Amino acid sequence: MPQQKYLCIQRSQPGGSPEKPSPAQMEAMYVKFNVWKDKFAKNIVDLGGRLGGGGVATAETTTDGPFVESKEIVGGFMIIQANSLAQAMAVARECPGVVMPGSSVEVREIHTG
Repeated sequence: MPQQKYLCIQRSQPGGSPEKPSPAQMEAMYVKFNVWKDKFAKNIVDLGGRLGGGGVATAETTTDGPFVESKEIVGGFMIIQANSLAQAMAVARECPGVVMPGSSVEVREIHTG
C-alpha cells in the first residue's frame, strides 16, 4: 500500500525571540535538525522552506499580508509521507523546530484523488 502524503505547516507565536541565536546555538540546532532529517529520510518528501510575505486573493480583491492581528505565524512547510496520520504526527513531533516555546506543526492529509 503506498504511503499517504501530509502537509506539515510550521507555526510560531508572533514576536518570537528578539535575540538572534549565537553561532554555537545555530550549530547545535543544525546538528539536531540533521539527526532528525536522517532518522526520517524515508518519510520526508519535500523539506519545503521558510515562508516570506504574501497576500490573500479572493475573486473580488487582493490584500497584503502577513497580518499583524494573527495569533500565530505560519513560518514554513514541508511534505512528509507516512502509513497513517499517527505516524505522520510522530515524525512532526520530533522535528527540532517544535521544541521551541510557542512553536507547533499542524499536520494535514493531502487528498489527491
